[in-house]
Amino acid sequence: MFIRKAEARDEDAIWAILEPVYRAGETYCIDRDISAEDALADWFAQPFTVFVAEADGTVLGTSHVGRNRPGGASHVANASFATAPEARGRGVASRLVAHAKDWARAQGFRAMQFNFVVASNADAIHSWQKAGFAVVGRLPGAFLHPRLGYVDALVMYHDLMKDESDDA
Repeated sequence: MFIRKAEARDEDAIWAILEPVYRAGETYCIDRDISAEDALADWFAQPFTVFVAEADGTVLGTSHVGRNRPGGASHVANASFATAPEARGRGVASRLVAHAKDWARAQGFRAMQFNFVVASNADAIHSWQKAGFAVVGRLPGAFLHPRLGYVDALVMYHDLMKDESDDA
């Protein structure tokens, strides 16, 4: 598996990954009936750079990484990730998050923040904590889950400079 910058030819594969996630409405603050065109426009929107994880010519997952906020917070990156259902459990998400951290650090970002991790998304929370992210905030009842009702959202943060000093 390798990770590369996404190209226009990847849009169908990316939509095939995003569509079931968005339609389920359990993890992203995206309208469940969003069109492919609008979803891809959002995923590829500035200031984000889109990547795909690929093996044997098949896109297994995607990420987008970029600045979280401008101005005085422009040193903090943000990222989102999605894995193809058939690729889950194969380390795609962990490879994508490691790549996102390395890419962000190389771009000069000092930290990475996930603004809105749905608290019922235990797999993602576990993965992000394994990657060094800490829960630094909880937004009570901030997400309307289609099956569970109102659930909390978490803010997760990771100091990318800590990774760099740990590797030295």
